[in-house]
Amino acid sequence: MAAEGTAAAGGGAVGGRLAKDSLLRSKCPDAASNARRGSARSRDAERRAYQWCREYLGGAWRRARPEELRVDPVSGGLSNLLFRCALPDHLPSVGAEPREVLLRLYGAILQGVDSLVLESVMFAILAERSLGPQLYGVFPEGRLEQYIPSRPLTTRELRDPVLSAAIATKMARFHGMEMPFTKEPHWLFGTMERYLKQIQDLPPTGLPQMNLLEMYRLKDEMGSLRKLLDSTPSPVVFCHNDIQEGNILLLSEPEDVDSLMLVDFEYSSYNYRGFDIANHFCEWVYDYTHEEWPFYKAQAADYPTRGQQLHFIRHYLAEVKKGETISREEQKKLEEDLLVEVNRYALASHFFWGLWSILQASMSTIEFGYLEYAQSRFQFYFQQKGQLTSFHPSS
Repeated sequence: MAAEGTAAAGGGAVGGRLAKDSLLRSKCPDAASNARRGSARSRDAERRAYQWCREYLGGAWRRARPEELRVDPVSGGLSNLLFRCALPDHLPSVGAEPREVLLRLYGAILQGVDSLVLESVMFAILAERSLGPQLYGVFPEGRLEQYIPSRPLTTRELRDPVLSAAIATKMARFHGMEMPFTKEPHWLFGTMERYLKQIQDLPPTGLPQMNLLEMYRLKDEMGSLRKLLDSTPSPVVFCHNDIQEGNILLLSEPEDVDSLMLVDFEYSSYNYRGFDIANHFCEWVYDYTHEEWPFYKAQAADYPTRGQQLHFIRHYLAEVKKGETISREEQKKLEEDLLVEVNRYALASHFFWGLWSILQASMSTIEFGYLEYAQSRFQFYFQQKGQLTSFHPSS
């Protein structure tokens, strides 16, 4: 959900007109205040970008004067601020230093400081394997990355059959990687439990964060979700955990036939396969590019049909099982089992990002309807939970 690509998507209005009557609607003044704080932070980042680029990139960056450096905001995500930093054209390169980079500044750190260290290690490993952008510098406030000429996919493009197949193949390859991190799948419920406790510990503010906890009895519901998923077999693989349109770049100058690149590994970890696929399917519903409050749109009817899910699953399994001979009966069973697995884990996706969004509402300076989004995710959670016993979407 936390879109962060080099031109990452940023938000939309609840499309499907989900009920919001239990949420406070006096949000516009707060939104304006948040926008002002975000703008001030952006101006500070532009001032500091010169020093970071000078220190970490060297070469011609040390020769440029502060006023010559081009620092342009990039359409950011829901967690971080992004800027494109570029050398002036008249200044020649000294060596192999890049002439433009992406500056990423961390927003509210919900994962904990340790996770930022792990993400930087992960980022560097993926860069060395040519699976992600190059890493040029890491510092407490953020990092400098390779700027890749590209654009993020749109929400509508996720349902394009050719792109969907390519995303499935890309995800399968990502799942097949060996990474030097704990293989125990503690991330999902460990993170949700931490989010829930942080929400419960928030000081009273008059905002409806606690109303959502009580309205949906989230503590009890998490126990119910855990029981369901404990009874749902799902392999533990290295997961991205946030494969949505803003984190899938369509490269302008691909080096080979593979024109897609995954970015933003903030939430990546060893996790259940079902979550990663389900989370991607849930993102078909959400468009974060709407320009009016609450800066996203949700269309429940856009959740992939059975036929669309099978199209994705077949390409995913084709990559996972490459080189193996599988009978038609075995293939059909793999597909049907994965359908059940994924649509159960879709509940976990809604629950995870619902809690995440409640927390973001209490600390983020990015203008976005986090509480509206949280309620939307929990409404879809209960809607899909009610459909699980008769999971046969139309194809």
